Amino acid sequence: MENKQSSSPASFVDSTVVPGDVVLDLSSMTSQTIKLGGGLRQDCDAISAMKAGTLRFSKPNKYWIESSQKRYVPCVEDTILGIVVDSKADNFLIDIKGPAMGFLPVLAFEGGTRRNIPKFEVGTLLYLRVVKANFGMNPELSCTDASGKAAEFGPLKDGYMFETSTGLSRKLLSSPTCPVLEALGKKLSFEIAVGLNGRVWLYDLMDSLVVVLLRETKK
Repeated sequence: MENKQSSSPASFVDSTVVPGDVVLDLSSMTSQTIKLGGGLRQDCDAISAMKAGTLRFSKPNKYWIESSQKRYVPCVEDTILGIVVDSKADNFLIDIKGPAMGFLPVLAFEGGTRRNIPKFEVGTLLYLRVVKANFGMNPELSCTDASGKAAEFGPLKDGYMFETSTGLSRKLLSSPTCPVLEALGKKLSFEIAVGLNGRVWLYDLMDSLVVVLLRETKK
């Protein structure tokens, strides 16, 4: 199959691509710095698709391929929901709904030192950021933002967690606000954390109603 070529980055944005399609030509973007998200691979000056889906772009400079799948493929800077499955001397092992367990260093917290190592029971739900995601290696996670601050990351207590497709997760995080969440926000007061790995956490006195309405978006 002949690869698609284009000197304009915008020409493929929001279009369907398949593995092997060349979606970006870096030789024509010499004055720009871009970030590659999931589903894209760099080979010299060519950025190619590694999976079928829709090429997306977010300002200022990030590209990725959006598709709906059950298994999550980790990508650097993704925000996800992970479940603690074991603890070691130097890190926690985290189920991230991917092909391999993630590991969370015991110092990957704001102000983390050997004297204040957090203690998490097996089954604890955490809101995390992917720091490293190299092929063939367990993804490295963190409970801080890029500046080292805790921000919103950390354990999620109470509430209810359910799993969905990665495609629905991205829709819930879309900008402008997902219509379902916007409508619910006018009627109910609730907290929500959405992971790009297809997990959603909700906390509300009427969370059973919220869950039912969110699940309707799958139909």
